[in-house]
Amino acid sequence: MKNRQGILIVVSGFSGAGKGTLMKRLVEEYDGYALSISATTRTPRAGETDGREYFFMSREQFEKRIAEHALIEHAEYCGNYYGTPRDYVEQKLAEGRDVILEIEIQGALKIKAQYPDALLVFVSTPDAAELRRRLSGRGTETEDVIQKRLCRAAKEAEGIEKYDYIVINDDLETCVKELHGIIAAAHHAPARNEEFIEKMRGELEGKQIEN
Repeated sequence: MKNRQGILIVVSGFSGAGKGTLMKRLVEEYDGYALSISATTRTPRAGETDGREYFFMSREQFEKRIAEHALIEHAEYCGNYYGTPRDYVEQKLAEGRDVILEIEIQGALKIKAQYPDALLVFVSTPDAAELRRRLSGRGTETEDVIQKRLCRAAKEAEGIEKYDYIVINDDLETCVKELHGIIAAAHHAPARNEEFIEKMRGELEGKQIEN
């Protein structure tokens, strides 16, 4: 079990729950994680580098990737494509790194269908009042936008039961430790260690165990 296969962790959550901050701190605090990098057809912004923030490509290149089934998932938003390159994710998993992909619920369920062993985690605030407080605290969104985000959150809440775990982002440091513990424990699930189990069974059945 030394050369373990990495786990694909799909993280979703309400807007304002702090998913991005949580993922960043997890990668900073612990080794063995890789944040998935999305591909996009949008133009790079100032300071963005290909292969760091995104894999930037032309629309023709992106559509070629779609035709070749080279993306785990993809969507078009505001005239640009966004998607998750399959080769990047699978390379990191093969290296034994746990790959974190931040995505909304519908995309998460599509990924679960392709990767049944993927770990689905939903990030939430302790309650709706705290969610509103955080959205308002940003100071960058109008009341109308906040209401739209809360309405979307209500719809998203209908799919939470399909996730493997819910983590409550009340205290960031505590939440980071809890999430790391969940992922670490998942590596020891019997379904992820079938090869080891079969090996032990074979050895036990094939020889007399001496005292």
